[in-house]
Amino acid sequence: MTTERITFPGHGGHDLAARLDLPDGPHLGTALFAHCFTCSKDIPAARRIAGRLAAMGIAVLRFDFTGLGHSGGEFENTTFSSNVDDLKAAAAYLAGRDMAPTLLIGHSLGGAAVLRAAGEIDSARAVVTIGAPFDPEHVTHNFGSALDTIISDGSAEVDLGGRPFTIRREFVDDVSAEKLGPRIASMKRALLVLHAPRDTVVGIENATQIFLHAKHPKSFVTLDDADHLITRGEDAEYAAEVISAWVGRYLDLRPPAPPIGAPEGVVRVAEADPAGFLQDINSGPYHHAVADEPAAYGGTNKGMSPYGFLAAGLGACTSMTVRMYARRKKWPLAHVWVDVTHNKVHAQDAEASGEQKIDSFRREIHLEGDLDGEQRARLLEIADKCPVHRTLERVSHIDTVLAEEAVPAE
Repeated sequence: MTTERITFPGHGGHDLAARLDLPDGPHLGTALFAHCFTCSKDIPAARRIAGRLAAMGIAVLRFDFTGLGHSGGEFENTTFSSNVDDLKAAAAYLAGRDMAPTLLIGHSLGGAAVLRAAGEIDSARAVVTIGAPFDPEHVTHNFGSALDTIISDGSAEVDLGGRPFTIRREFVDDVSAEKLGPRIASMKRALLVLHAPRDTVVGIENATQIFLHAKHPKSFVTLDDADHLITRGEDAEYAAEVISAWVGRYLDLRPPAPPIGAPEGVVRVAEADPAGFLQDINSGPYHHAVADEPAAYGGTNKGMSPYGFLAAGLGACTSMTVRMYARRKKWPLAHVWVDVTHNKVHAQDAEASGEQKIDSFRREIHLEGDLDGEQRARLLEIADKCPVHRTLERVSHIDTVLAEEAVPAE
């Protein structure tokens, strides 16, 4: 993906710092991401989710709320309501670029903010919350004994995640007055609630209340043993997987016609983890997979290897071709499956000349049904006519070109 650094005016006129993660291919939709309380747009979970959605064709704007990260203004002068106003300002900025957001994603207090703002952002069609509190006042539990000082003296310094923040009484009064239940019930947006049962910062009961107050369509997915900030890479990857699979049901992500010379469109493969070998594979907005190497070869074994995908292509094409022929002949084929193994063999072992090694695929076809010997033999012959089989048997031409240098993603 390509990342564009931008600024736009927030609720108080201060410039808010943002990153707009753009798809490398067609732009099919836009998401707006709201980060957790006192966090920033650059937390790992936000980057991972943005990367997955961008690979689907969905641009993602993630920004720092007023007074946080690289945004202007004073954090101590902000409230929950001002965060909501910053979200609406971000949506207005995107609308001004003809990219009005159809998806809103909020993490922790950012999740509460998107629930509060969703009904006022006309373009929004779907909302995702991650570890969000049902009651925004929940955030005051993080203030400990300083809460009494904030109420009595008007402000106090609070340690949050090892960093000092000044919290004013206006913030406490604002979150205390906010009631999300009626907002959730009337927002008329598809809702996905993601929450970890062992979240020690925002308890799972918050997800229950959000889900119960929402009208259908709504979905709830557990994040298992993830922590509140989704700090582990595998948890961020899982959240990204779930969101990308879910959102296609509620957003119109129809891609444009495929380019000339590529009747099935472009398959895009991009690094998911530059430190390892994990790859994101996207074929249009609806089909996603991951490729990896086994742990023994330096990978994390989160997906099939490249040769695994090649073997899968041969097996799938074989099964489809056999089924197609049996269906046309009206033969009683009840079920078909194909086991494929791949190996490198010496050329002479394959009755070829030379000493080089070549690729050898062993394909074992299983046919179930009341088929006679002649029908089974014919289906075995038909298997050799599958297009992928023919492609692998003959020499293919691979034309490789170097793309124009892209702006580095940050």
